Amino acid sequence: MPAAVQTSQPMRQMQGIAVPAESVNPELFFERTRRHISPETNRTYGGGGTTQIVELRKADILSTITLRFVGTITVTGGTTNSTAAWPLGIAGVRFTANGQSNLINTGQASASGGGLEHLRARDYMKKSDLTDRGVVQSIGGVQRSHGTLSLASESWGVGSSATGIAAGTYSVDLTFAIPVAEDERDLVGAIFLQTSSSDLTLAIDETPLGQLFTGGTATSVTLAGQWQVSTTKFSIPIGPDGQIVVPNLNVFHSIIASRVSNGVGNGENEHRLVGQGAGKSLLRVFGRVINGTGTAAAPLAMTSANFGPLAYRFGNNETPDTFFDGSAMRADLERRYNTDLGGVRGYFCHDFAHENTFRDVLDMGTAAELRLVTTVQNSVSLAAPALEYVTETAFLAGSAA
Repeated sequence: MPAAVQTSQPMRQMQGIAVPAESVNPELFFERTRRHISPETNRTYGGGGTTQIVELRKADILSTITLRFVGTITVTGGTTNSTAAWPLGIAGVRFTANGQSNLINTGQASASGGGLEHLRARDYMKKSDLTDRGVVQSIGGVQRSHGTLSLASESWGVGSSATGIAAGTYSVDLTFAIPVAEDERDLVGAIFLQTSSSDLTLAIDETPLGQLFTGGTATSVTLAGQWQVSTTKFSIPIGPDGQIVVPNLNVFHSIIASRVSNGVGNGENEHRLVGQGAGKSLLRVFGRVINGTGTAAAPLAMTSANFGPLAYRFGNNETPDTFFDGSAMRADLERRYNTDLGGVRGYFCHDFAHENTFRDVLDMGTAAELRLVTTVQNSVSLAAPALEYVTETAFLAGSAA
């Protein structure tokens, strides 16, 4: 008998990784997979101003990275003050996977905040059943029971924008979710790791200590502790034919923060969004205006006294959505997310994914020249103002071979 001719199995490229085409079976995958949460590593806090590089283990399908800081603040020999960056701006993060640099880049936090605080804000935007109502924290010397973006399970140690913090040792416990996948239910944007060619790197950019605590009479302020990194992954099951079974992972999920210092002033400000291009879908764009210099910099609250019309614009001058003023934006965010994001934290958000992702997302290829419109009231006294904004997108990671 003639020898059988062996043909090569059709392969499919997903996120730059070759996978047998017949292995892509979302229905069977979700029927057989199992979620598991496991520790990755502990890293000693570097003292601020340093970068911790964490390489994640290559196994299964990655959906979420959880970053926790557990430690203490020690104030010695007098008093000190905390800035608006404390505690949610304790660091920024960057995440790279399978040759895609900056899938997540929160930007480095400054004395005004940012960094991981943007991911905390996004967490409330994505999970409207998550709320900070009733979680009391001190911001600017005021005990607040909403709008803090705090979790009841965490400890800030000392208040944010606090003055006269007395000598002593204070416990700190903070947890941040880094959403590799846009959604853990359908795993859009999750990362396929079941190959030696996968590459995952998480960089933790610690905020310099002088941008977290400043002034006062203290002889020293130290922050010590551990970064705990854990992951949520989904197992890769084996199908009836002995092949692995995976969902459709043709999409990457990206969260990128940008900061604009030029062209922010009283009146209408229009800024073009960075990173536009064909094949990208805009899920949401959110941000805030920072006002003040040095360690006194802080977000402007989203109120009608601070902001006039807020919108996004594309093409020649098409403006699909416009909010009357800051108070209207703040009310919309609170109704949508069950959290007062626009209050003391000053966030705005144009959300295209909260109600119906597939219906409402904005095609960044056809909606050319996307711009943010932010109107700062003329009565607001500005000092070195800057616009911080975050774009959350989904984009094609490859196509079938």
